[in-house]
Amino acid sequence: MKRNPLLNLIRANMDRPRSFKVAASDEQTTIYLYDAIDPWWGISAEAFAQQLNAIETPNINLRINSPGGDVFEARAIVTAIKQHPANVKAYVDGVAASAASYIALAATEVEIADGAFFMIHKGWTIEMGNADDLRKTAGLLDKIDDSIANDYAARTGKPKDELLALMAAETWYSAAEAKDIGFADHIGGSADVENAGQWNLSAYARVPKALTDKPEPSPTRDRAALERRMAMLERIAP
Repeated sequence: MKRNPLLNLIRANMDRPRSFKVAASDEQTTIYLYDAIDPWWGISAEAFAQQLNAIETPNINLRINSPGGDVFEARAIVTAIKQHPANVKAYVDGVAASAASYIALAATEVEIADGAFFMIHKGWTIEMGNADDLRKTAGLLDKIDDSIANDYAARTGKPKDELLALMAAETWYSAAEAKDIGFADHIGGSADVENAGQWNLSAYARVPKALTDKPEPSPTRDRAALERRMAMLERIAP
């Protein structure tokens, strides 16, 4: 039986090394978002906002290496970034996939490292219920995709319908391609992505070959709790 792709993404990365940390100096603060966006197996919007709201420096560097995650958690993170008085510059150090892509675009400026990737796609979910329930969920997903496409259109100047088609195709952009379409403003040097291993992105359908190597994972301290949640989710969403 084929598993739900969202569950595949979670399971494939439960043992991946990852981190979320904040490093401050007098003039600027760096946030390392080297994690998934999720209250259970990554960084939650609440935790992100608490750390962000404590920052008083005029400049914030948001460094991203993330496979994506929960769309509503990401939307809340975007709101927190836009409401913060500091100037926020995003750096895509490894990958900004899925929900992480529009977190990056919440910044006033985006720099993508040479060799990094940016990915957009239509939303996924886990649902159970009757046909009416599932139709309502499909309608909600359409609204979510429309909202995200509006953000992409505002950033790139591309027509929303064109962006929705690119999302439906699960489109991956190299650094040069991300700059060409308008998702990134600059291309930086190759980043030294610290405290995070390469993500296992096999849950996605069109992952570039450069991202398909799978390094050896290291155990996470909360694996048992994650396994219990995965088992529960798989019972309702095979």
